[in-house]
Amino acid sequence: MTNEIDWPALRDAARAAMERAYAPYSDFPVGAAALVDDGRIITGCNVENASYGVGLCAECSLTSALYGPDVVGRPRLVAVSVVGRDGAPLMPCGRCRQLLWEHGGAPLLIETVSGIRPMSEVLPDAFGPDDLIQR
Repeated sequence: MTNEIDWPALRDAARAAMERAYAPYSDFPVGAAALVDDGRIITGCNVENASYGVGLCAECSLTSALYGPDVVGRPRLVAVSVVGRDGAPLMPCGRCRQLLWEHGGAPLLIETVSGIRPMSEVLPDAFGPDDLIQR
């Protein structure tokens, strides 16, 4: 599947999203782009606010875009690229790794600083929706 993903195009889309970031407090704009299993490319950027801790990471914005008004069913993330100002890959924070796991699962591919990795490596032994099933 990795060979079928246009990683440079995803990175370019993430860079374009990063240009729209609202980061007046940290001055650290971040953009994210993802390939969805329905063929869409979606993007998101970080959006800060004066409360600092309740700002939205680019991956949060990206996941919100996953569920647009015309979406049918439960789309899944296939591949994600997250970049900073210099356009180089950034590793998602812990909260965002969990969020990405929820919407892409173990096979979701992430472009990391050390190459393309599945979520099963980025978030080993993840806790997810299946763990909440009553036994």
